[in-house]
Amino acid sequence: MIEEGSPFPQFSLPNQDGETVTLDDLACQKAVIFFYPKDMTSGCTVEACEFTDALPDFGQIPVYGVSPDAPKRHLKFIEKESLKVQLLSDEEHTLLTACGIWVEKSMYGRKYMGVLRTTVLLDENGSILKIWRKVKPAGHAQEVLQASQP
Repeated sequence: MIEEGSPFPQFSLPNQDGETVTLDDLACQKAVIFFYPKDMTSGCTVEACEFTDALPDFGQIPVYGVSPDAPKRHLKFIEKESLKVQLLSDEEHTLLTACGIWVEKSMYGRKYMGVLRTTVLLDENGSILKIWRKVKPAGHAQEVLQASQP
């Protein structure tokens, strides 16, 4: 389970283009990583579109989305919604598990494993400045933007 002030787990995940992104790629800059359950679903679309709309206001701070979807599905999602954020694929749930957000969920009495919608703001050294858990998608990007500014 990740905590504010602790180092973010090392990772190596493919983006929507199949290019590998690692924690080292984020060195020397703040970064935002938002974890979401599934491409092309209503809440996830709201969240990804709001981060895309706010991207210019984040300036030099990169914003990444992470879900268990495959890179090809990420690419379709990006094209369909004109997203500008990079989407990382964690099909094996390695980063999701390391962060403690691959959890048992329940819907209509059926239990299943899924992503606990969470956002993390990292500092220039890869440590966690702030964590938002159980995120409500609407308006969340603005909340993260405010926290990321000096």
